[in-house]
Amino acid sequence: MTTRKPIRKAVFPVAGLGTRFLPATKAIPKELLPIVDRPLIQYAVDEAREAGIEQMIFVTGRGKSAIVEHFDVAYELEATMSERGKDLSILDSTRFTPGDIITVRQQVPLGLGHAIWCARAIVGDEPFAILLPDELMVGNQGAGSGTGGTGCMKQMVEAYEQVGGNLVSVLEVPREDVSSYGVITPGESRGTLTEVRGLVEKPPVEQAPSNKIVSGRYILQPEVMRTLEGQEKGAGGEIQLTDAMARMIGTQPFHAVTFNGRRFDCGSKTGFVEATLALALEREDMGEEVRAMARRLLG
Repeated sequence: MTTRKPIRKAVFPVAGLGTRFLPATKAIPKELLPIVDRPLIQYAVDEAREAGIEQMIFVTGRGKSAIVEHFDVAYELEATMSERGKDLSILDSTRFTPGDIITVRQQVPLGLGHAIWCARAIVGDEPFAILLPDELMVGNQGAGSGTGGTGCMKQMVEAYEQVGGNLVSVLEVPREDVSSYGVITPGESRGTLTEVRGLVEKPPVEQAPSNKIVSGRYILQPEVMRTLEGQEKGAGGEIQLTDAMARMIGTQPFHAVTFNGRRFDCGSKTGFVEATLALALEREDMGEEVRAMARRLLG
């Protein structure tokens, strides 16, 4: 049996300005906007932890220090809660062992590929995961046990343990929507795994090789960093991660994992509202009330 290096590190690109959510994001990072009662970044971090990832690398920009503070110990808050007999376990998911949260700065917004390249020294020579917090991924109940089922990254890590190499998560979308995403050229399929023979960023509908879009989760080998060093610009004049990954096809195994779950595009206002409503409806403590409220509003 082939021994593969485990996926211990995850990169979270969180340097974006969040202009689509202004004025809410003037002083608050969009990654801290709440879906029900947890900030968006918390869902991605919890997903990474579920997959066995130990070290979280945040690629930040100016004004994003509150993201790191969210995962720090809040002494005054915890002391006050303790004095009042409040349960502190609600904060468990925000606590980390010292050294397990690392931040690097992306000083200039040159694209997703550039943001990932900024983490090259911390990633080192290990395979690593990438999670885009704007993409809220909720596993179907049939994908595992617990609320929402098995998360996307855990599904990917399980696939990685079988095939190694590079992996992306994919979902099928209506053909007319493909020009908004990275799209794969599919090869042979086996279960949820599909061989990736090509990648193209935001193709015109008539030129798209499939309707399988890359959905914000990646497991990549460290060689991608050397590919990104060229700083070559692609679609939109930015350094595209998709272009760097495409150059690795044929040199290393490359597969897509069809995610057994739902994706919410929380980079858009409507997607953010949809995620909030969908997750609230599934909550035992509030689902019925929210359902009744929705009926009143729609009535």
